[in-house]
Amino acid sequence: MKKNISFLFVSLLLLSTLSAQPKKREMRAVWIATVANIDWPSQRNLTSKAQRDEMRAILNGLAKNNINAIVMQIRPTADAFYPSALEPWSNWLTGKQGAKPNPYYDPLQFIIHEAHKRCIEVHVWLNPYRVTNSENLNILNKNHLYFKNKDLFVKYGDKYYFNPGLDETREFLNRVVEDVVERYDIDAIHFDDYFYPYRVPGEEFPDEAAFRANPRGFAPNQKDDWRRNNVNMVIAELQQTIKSIKPWVEFGISPFGVWRNDNVDPRGSATKAGVQNYDDLYADILKWLKEGTIDYVAPQLYWEIGKKVANYEVLAKWWSENSFGKNLYIGLYASQLGSSEAPPAWRKGNELCRQLKMNMNFPQIDGAVYFSAKPFLKNKQGLNDSLQLNYYKYPAICPVSRNIQGEASAQPQNIRILKDGKESFLIWDNVNEEGGCQIAYYVVYAFKGNKVGDMNDPSNIIARTTENCLELDTLNRKFKGRFAFVVTAVNRYKHESVPTQGVSRRL
Repeated sequence: MKKNISFLFVSLLLLSTLSAQPKKREMRAVWIATVANIDWPSQRNLTSKAQRDEMRAILNGLAKNNINAIVMQIRPTADAFYPSALEPWSNWLTGKQGAKPNPYYDPLQFIIHEAHKRCIEVHVWLNPYRVTNSENLNILNKNHLYFKNKDLFVKYGDKYYFNPGLDETREFLNRVVEDVVERYDIDAIHFDDYFYPYRVPGEEFPDEAAFRANPRGFAPNQKDDWRRNNVNMVIAELQQTIKSIKPWVEFGISPFGVWRNDNVDPRGSATKAGVQNYDDLYADILKWLKEGTIDYVAPQLYWEIGKKVANYEVLAKWWSENSFGKNLYIGLYASQLGSSEAPPAWRKGNELCRQLKMNMNFPQIDGAVYFSAKPFLKNKQGLNDSLQLNYYKYPAICPVSRNIQGEASAQPQNIRILKDGKESFLIWDNVNEEGGCQIAYYVVYAFKGNKVGDMNDPSNIIARTTENCLELDTLNRKFKGRFAFVVTAVNRYKHESVPTQGVSRRL
């Protein structure tokens, strides 16, 4: 009897999961970490060709899972994964800071081209203050800004950082972001949880001199507020810098998962976390969300459902209620899956699938971001299978930013079907947008019969493509009988056009 009840329960659970309405608009992003060669490149001594081959393999694997965005780390330690007049080439790329790829290529331009070709957005991930991952200054290139102006930097613990309390730090960071946004066709600028560094026991962050020199009206006992103000200012300035160049480029933050505990602030979450954004990292995420100085938030909820000090369910609900109408994506800890050092929840079944299912209870959650790419390459705990067969079975378009105004794309025209022997081609005229905001890709829908069906059902999407021609016979889906096809265009604002007039034909 117990076996029958258990079987019935599992069957009902599976049925409820499979019957959940798939989303046509959903963020499905993956962090690609370059610091310490976590994800890419796998080693610092790879040839340029090997680096490119690795990146193509990563993108191909993610595309199979219907992932629609990557968060690419391009400035891990005040260095660059792209040619920059401001900072040296990263040692994580070539093995020596300042050494360019040989044979030469632009990794960021290559990644953007390859990702966009697969209709995958590129959010570039920068660390604002970190300069080194150790106290070894010998790894820095002789032309690094550190050697030109040491007064901008401080040592805390065993690492070096830009001093957040200096106006020059904010100015330099704005120049770095301005340079990237101007030169590259990116979709977003992204910071993670590293603002003021995590506390080092028994050591005070060495910014007393900067505080005394420029307190900006804060009293001597208000240094914490002054520190938060330092971060608040640079966040607001960066939003303005980005939007003044390309208003469709988003600005997103992925903070530590707890803003404040409710025993410290009644507005906080029912958690007992040892670290709090507001108090320890001086990052007042709620202020940025409320004021709209960021466009999306992706809190790192790296704990399992039911964890006493930081319950995933409690935090998912809290962020859903405190996102102030901005886009909310949950940071999920894919790297924890199957780890022998992880709590039992991460070793039994797939905790991420349980969390994805739970997210469906919170309509304010617009998607997920996974740390990091490597678990997808290894298919940890069958993650790829779960996504491909269930949660991400159908393609999805990235959500429109509720913090950015933008108009719908122009409508594709002149859709038609051409037959060449046994091959069938769906063709339409290219859409040319004005004002610098070009088409990102086209979405192709197919409906059995003569009539256009539900455009909000992603199961009717047969392709997303940057081309204006689709060879129907190459698709996984086989067409037999009469079908109606329509095409829409999605621009850089992520707005979808009015669909074309449908074309119907027997295939």
